[in-house]
Amino acid sequence: MATVLLTGPLNSPVYEYLDAARRQHSQTELARLLEVDTRTIRRWEARQCVPPRYIIPALKQLMLPLLADQPEDADFTFIDLFAGIGGIRTAFEDVGGRCVFTSEWDKYAQKTYAANFPGGHAIAGDITLVTENDVPDHDVLLAGFPCQPFSIAGVSKKNALGRAHGFADETQGTLFFDVARIIAAKRPRAFLLENVKNLTSHDKGRTFDVIKRTLTEQLGYHIHFKVIDAAHFVPQHRERIIIVGFREPVGFDWAALRLPEKGHRKLADILHKTDGSEPELPWDEGKYFDHKKKKVLPKFTLSDHLWGYLQGYAEKHRLKGNGFGFGLVTGKDISRTLSARYYKDGSEILIKQLRKNPRRLTPRECARLMGLPDTFKIPVSDTRAYKQFGNCVATPVIHEVARLMVQFITAADNQPDLPYLAAAE
Repeated sequence: MATVLLTGPLNSPVYEYLDAARRQHSQTELARLLEVDTRTIRRWEARQCVPPRYIIPALKQLMLPLLADQPEDADFTFIDLFAGIGGIRTAFEDVGGRCVFTSEWDKYAQKTYAANFPGGHAIAGDITLVTENDVPDHDVLLAGFPCQPFSIAGVSKKNALGRAHGFADETQGTLFFDVARIIAAKRPRAFLLENVKNLTSHDKGRTFDVIKRTLTEQLGYHIHFKVIDAAHFVPQHRERIIIVGFREPVGFDWAALRLPEKGHRKLADILHKTDGSEPELPWDEGKYFDHKKKKVLPKFTLSDHLWGYLQGYAEKHRLKGNGFGFGLVTGKDISRTLSARYYKDGSEILIKQLRKNPRRLTPRECARLMGLPDTFKIPVSDTRAYKQFGNCVATPVIHEVARLMVQFITAADNQPDLPYLAAAE
């Protein structure tokens, strides 16, 4: 089959779909599916020429869920937006859900996600390039969306002129807009949104105000939100806001959450065991722990230079009366929040060691700190792993919220309603 190759900018949106398809198919497979030769695929990938835009529909079809190999007896279905490495998905699968669509733009997070959730469906990339029609119907929408400010100037002008406006006017250009447009189109029974604690005060409260009004007034959902500290479940202070919404009014009540006492879990629960009981995980391939010597690999111990720098930095700020510094802890403690910058110096969580400098947590310990099981695979470099776990949710928190939600998601009387039209008025 002859192929016409078009020229154009190297940031053409067709590359987004091409790259997503290549993560799921070899060059040979993709050439066969698109009815072109393998050399053409190689040239497209090398950015030697721009693929024709007419192949976008075919590429998008390759990204749609392939549900034949997934169990059909799930209690409900859900989609996983801004999926990261799948922490929210893990919790909702545990309570009987089946994931039918995933979107995550970072290719390294996609690699970790695919390693832990093989088969089923392809991972869509940038959600802004996915149309609502390409998202399958679902019962629950899940999204750990990034926090962005909204521009309210245009909305204020419309209000002054007495014009009606929908959520698109207020949220366009932000990633929350993509959450809202999918909710508007698909009308799921429920959703769960997760964000940093400071969402409520972001941009002097305007961001959260737009979110609440969009979800309730424009989309017609009944919402409940709460800040929960992961220290109820894992040995880490990690406060995150959870926003739960239901299409119909239900009896959801945060008071029914089962929250163990904070601090009942200690870091010793997640640290590598040096008494011979540390499990040997074949998928870790000895990257973090030396089982013969029964100790964490030396590469995680801070160098004299870095340890000296951190101590000097902390002392400088102590003299100024600031609280900046490192977090030095033992197995008897609970830690500060693990952040995506942990790979830089590990300063927020440093483990004391006898007669030597403190050390960072290993990526496996970070996974445990987020409540992930040892079966969770870490196929990326240490630097990428630290970033991914620093951006991850504490899975046990989401699991408890999912447990509370599921009774209202699967209720027989919670049937699909007519499309809600307020957003389009």
